[in-house]
Formats: sequence, structure tokens, C-alpha cells
Amino acid sequence: MESKISFNTPKVPRLNQYIPQAVVAGNLVFVSGMAGMNPETGKLISDNYEEQAWQAFRNLQTIVEEASSSLDRIVKTTVFMVTGADPDFSVINKIYSHFFPENPPARSAPQVMPFPGGILISVECIAVI
Repeated sequence: MESKISFNTPKVPRLNQYIPQAVVAGNLVFVSGMAGMNPETGKLISDNYEEQAWQAFRNLQTIVEEASSSLDRIVKTTVFMVTGADPDFSVINKIYSHFFPENPPARSAPQVMPFPGGILISVECIAVI
């Protein structure tokens, strides 16, 4: 098995000091769940679902790019959202089409019970380097 390395960038706040922002294994980057944390304050951007979602995707983009990949090399995303926050997926579809205007990655979007600390969305992905 090829080695794996934990990857973190100071450009995005870490949700937990024990969980890396990403793991790089071979030519793949596995990004841990990213919330809508403001990079300047380390706190949630707001208590609004859409604002958190935009920021979560910006944080995801930063980590992927810092790990030597890019949005167009993401092959799979998982979007965990608090049940009822986006019942018809209109918000997430708008944001998804902005970040992935062509040839979007595969996506699953399970709805979950509330996260701690007011987090309304968490986005993770797998990207090719």
C-alpha cells in the first residue's frame, strides 16, 4: 500500500485538531468534511444555511488547491446538510453549478440531524492530483 499523509493548510480553519483537513494517498486527495467557517475569524460565517454552504465550498476549494489539485479534478462530493435546511436542493444546486459549471463530480447529499455548534452543512470530497 502506498503511504498516506495528513494535509492541513493555515488558509482554512480546522474544525478539530485531531482530524486533518485532508489525507493525500497516492494521487488522490480525500478532504474531510468542511463547514462554512470564516478563514479570518475561525467561526461560522453566519447562522444562515446558504451563506454557510457558499463558505464551505470556498473552504473545500482552498484545501483542494493547496493540496495540488483543483475543483475540476474533484471526482466525488458528499454534502451533509441538516434536515430541512434545503428541502428542494435549490440552494445546493445553485452553489454546485457555480463551483462545477461543466462536468460536475458525482454527488450524494444525505440529510442529517443537527451538527454541534450551529453547523448546517459539511462538504467532503475526493479529488485527483
